[in-house]
Amino acid sequence: MAEEFRTDFVRQPTALKQHPALVLNADYRPLSYYPLSLWPWQDAIKAAWLDRVDIVAEYDEYVRSPSIQIRIPSVVVLKDYVKPQKRVAFTRFNLFLRDEFSCQYCGAKGDLTFDHVVPRARGGVTSWENVVAACSRCNLKKGSRSLKQSGLSLLKPPRQPASEELRNMGRKFPPNYLHESWMDFLYWDSELQA
Repeated sequence: MAEEFRTDFVRQPTALKQHPALVLNADYRPLSYYPLSLWPWQDAIKAAWLDRVDIVAEYDEYVRSPSIQIRIPSVVVLKDYVKPQKRVAFTRFNLFLRDEFSCQYCGAKGDLTFDHVVPRARGGVTSWENVVAACSRCNLKKGSRSLKQSGLSLLKPPRQPASEELRNMGRKFPPNYLHESWMDFLYWDSELQA
């Protein structure tokens, strides 16, 4: 039996890579929604072995050693609460997330870049309050002109998002794959259906 498992594992070396564990804070909320807080199965097992997490849900798959067989964790919860960061880093990704991955001039999605509302050539600074997501077409149309000169208007004014606001925004963009055991923890404050 052990020899058979080893042969299967050697034939499919990437099979166990497909079992990430959802990591929850001590309050049973994900550490982050976008990107979703996931650990490789090896890290989840190691953290459980070191008594740093509790295993809440498991896959039907096992990992084996000569002396032990362990089910792969699919959801783990930290034993110690990790305080979320208050400051939101000003990054391209966070800017796109704030603007919901859509152009702030026309609402188009995809092919995004960023644009300075007050152009840098006119003294505009690179900050949350002056940079927005823009599609290539609108960015080219605006160029280094003001909004009034370009005939464009903003869908919403740019501002620095709060960290909780950005985390909640990430919930609108789930990854392509969500394991069924994660669902009760990802949308814990959504309305329950009777």
